[in-house]
Amino acid sequence: MNEDAFDIVVVGGGHAGCEAALAAARLVGSSTRLGARVALVTIRADTIAQMSCNPAIGGLAKGQMVREIDALGGQMARTTDATALQYRLLNRSKGPAVRSPRAQCDRHAYARAMQETLRGQTGLEIIEDVACDIETAGDRVAAVRCESGRRLATRAAIVTTGTFLRGVLHVGTKMWPGGRIGEPAAENLSAGLARLGLVLGRLKTGTPPRVDGRTLDYAHMQEQPPDPDPVRFSFGWPDGPFPNVSCWITETTPEVHELIRANLDRAPLYTGQIRSTGPRYCPSLETKIVRFADRRRHQVFLEPEGRDTPVVYCNGLSTSLPEDVQDRVVHGIPGMERAAILRYGYAIEYDFVPPTQIQPTLETKAVRGLYLAGQINGTSGYEEAAGQGLLAGINAARALQGRPPIVLGRDQAYLGVLVDDLVTKGTEEPYRMFTSLAEYRLVLRHDNADRRLTPVGREVGLVADEAWRRLEAKEREIAETRALLRRVRVEGRTLEDLLRRPDVTWESLAADVPDLAALVISPEAREQVVIEAKYAGYLVRQSAQIERARKMEDRLIPPELDYAAVTHLRTEAREKLARVRPRSMGQAARIAGIGPSDLAVLMIHLKR
Repeated sequence: MNEDAFDIVVVGGGHAGCEAALAAARLVGSSTRLGARVALVTIRADTIAQMSCNPAIGGLAKGQMVREIDALGGQMARTTDATALQYRLLNRSKGPAVRSPRAQCDRHAYARAMQETLRGQTGLEIIEDVACDIETAGDRVAAVRCESGRRLATRAAIVTTGTFLRGVLHVGTKMWPGGRIGEPAAENLSAGLARLGLVLGRLKTGTPPRVDGRTLDYAHMQEQPPDPDPVRFSFGWPDGPFPNVSCWITETTPEVHELIRANLDRAPLYTGQIRSTGPRYCPSLETKIVRFADRRRHQVFLEPEGRDTPVVYCNGLSTSLPEDVQDRVVHGIPGMERAAILRYGYAIEYDFVPPTQIQPTLETKAVRGLYLAGQINGTSGYEEAAGQGLLAGINAARALQGRPPIVLGRDQAYLGVLVDDLVTKGTEEPYRMFTSLAEYRLVLRHDNADRRLTPVGREVGLVADEAWRRLEAKEREIAETRALLRRVRVEGRTLEDLLRRPDVTWESLAADVPDLAALVISPEAREQVVIEAKYAGYLVRQSAQIERARKMEDRLIPPELDYAAVTHLRTEAREKLARVRPRSMGQAARIAGIGPSDLAVLMIHLKR
């Protein structure tokens, strides 16, 4: 048997695996022995960081998470900015709490750039193999076994298998095993995880057909040009020329809807062939037609997959209908009458681990040193996966160093909301982040992610000196500008008071106040000052809410607490608390089915 030893082994080369491997390698540091200390095991090295679905990063709430990843010292934002085709700030006309950056990327360039970053990372080795089992010694990880017979001894393992665990692809009545189109499934690792005591479930997702952009009639579509003033994802990305590739919008028709209804008896989602639960907020086209029967049209976004390829992604047409039906559906959409389909849409079912079985650190409760991140935890989306991978990599490395874990609060980051929702509430369908899921979203804006999380990334050791100096300079500018706004008065009112008026802008105020016009301040710092002045009252109220909630989070619950011994606690409450094992009273309050009376009983027990 071929055997190697590593400090951390990451299984899976998707977006979660990339962030986990990079964070772990950067934090574990250089070794006194020859060779790498972190291994990334992937079926194929040339498909690392593959964008299996839409080649886009960001979107509602997702854009905030990518900026948080950047603030913590992760990689996704920088790779996005290096390969972007188009930037759009969503909800630009709405309040700052719900504005979200999004970028269409060059699919192949993104994967190549991330692969180059991984190959250039000191202390990281990429291994082409298929992980098939996790070996333990006592209650902790000891090794990852591969199908080739290779044994990777390790002190920690991070499993980020995406849709590959016993994956099955569907197109019409056709079914075949695979992790995604053209790649094999990981058939044996599920049994290994189950042997360790983890309960597995089954989920479904899907992807639309791809077409040749040269065969589309754009004259019958609406152009969606990029923003002229793009909002980048990385706080340190330099200004310069920005991409100018347009996307296009068309719509389905009533005739297309009737065609789909007439073929539901051939749709695996409605024949019983697919039994797993799919994503609620990104449903297949056939599901939309059934669920929203009164809708006569659904938008279709045609998004290029790269600069040097004619492939266009048909966002909104996710389907697993038979190929002949997909042909007729595509050709029935305005502007797509002569479209050449390059790849048909398909659905995929795969195993996942219901996430109430993991701790807020993303370490499993069943096995010490075993971490799970990404779609294996029931999430959907590149951004959710990358954020989990980053946190898992950080916490695996810190555990080996004997340092306390990083657990982000719901008031601190969308990543904190994501992890807390997963480990506290679990999920029975692919979880997708939305701004509506964050109760403190006015504080968790995309524009202030650096101010919220760069200090955390610095303390962890992932934020370099340049990024730290940039934040310090920004904070100085903000402080000096606030001091000026509070000091200078016009007709008895401070500039800060005037700026709070809805009809007053920075420009209009500067036109009348020479001191303000002469102020040298970066656009980023100025944005912070304006937003916090305009929304000062709301921010004060939200801060008070956060402080009240934080008191509950500070009331920790011993991890070994025997809930069966808590007298007067309802049976249902005992079962749910024992399953989730909340780390604080705040987390306990967020468990579905736990009421105020249960919390009161638990509080009395803890005081005793």
